[in-house]
Amino acid sequence: MSPHLHFRRTGHGETLVLVHGYLGGSAQWANEIRYLSSQFDVIAVDLPGFGDSHALTAPHTIGEFAHSVMDQLDALSITNFRLMGHSMGGMIAQEMARTAAQRITELILYGTGPLGSIPGRFETMAQSRERLQADGVAATAVRISARWFVHGEENPAHALCAQLACQASEGAALAGLNAMQAWDGRAALGGLQMPTQIIWGEHDRSYNFDQIQMLWRGIKNSSLAVIPGASHAAHLEKPAIFREIMLSCLNVNCCGHSSESAAPIHAQCDQSLKG
Repeated sequence: MSPHLHFRRTGHGETLVLVHGYLGGSAQWANEIRYLSSQFDVIAVDLPGFGDSHALTAPHTIGEFAHSVMDQLDALSITNFRLMGHSMGGMIAQEMARTAAQRITELILYGTGPLGSIPGRFETMAQSRERLQADGVAATAVRISARWFVHGEENPAHALCAQLACQASEGAALAGLNAMQAWDGRAALGGLQMPTQIIWGEHDRSYNFDQIQMLWRGIKNSSLAVIPGASHAAHLEKPAIFREIMLSCLNVNCCGHSSESAAPIHAQCDQSLKG
């Protein structure tokens, strides 16, 4: 069993697990924890090597990251749960859904894709590795996290993301890049049967729409919501719209159904467009 992860847990009801992405941490979910904890038992983990789990050794594969989260849930005696993963955390969530489908009642894939090399990313994985080793974690944290916002470092939430990113060691930052690049989840998409909501910011420079479309077309029981005027950290750039999507998805069984409160969503894409 993996060493226990740091996590934030609050609320009551059905369990909702939140998995952050590359250079992230559980602290980024403060808003989501606050408004979801009245209806859900919310557990936001810090992945090994990142956030408040920075003292733990980061795994070298997405599968091992997934195992570390599942081991923590097992230690908490969590059997069935809803699951949201962002960015690299979305890859981890897909791997969890592939290997423990019977335990996941609903899947939310946010700002992520099924191909770990992430074609079309603002820079290649090789370039990220080279710049990380040349510039160090602190400079990389500021530079990469700025790419998650439409207005870069001008966004007030950038400081939080940069601070979280700085908690990772260089070894963890490199391990995360290597784990993503080596992972390919495309073959598993057709086997994911749980209701799935896909969320994407229309100006995301990490995952372009080709990645999102692969998820949406590949997972049969899925819906897609596009957030206007947002990039990779849409939950921090457009928190009100993100909140409406989350509440609609979690309370109305998400797929193919949207509530009137979700009106600000730029596109709740028609299922017929998949074919």
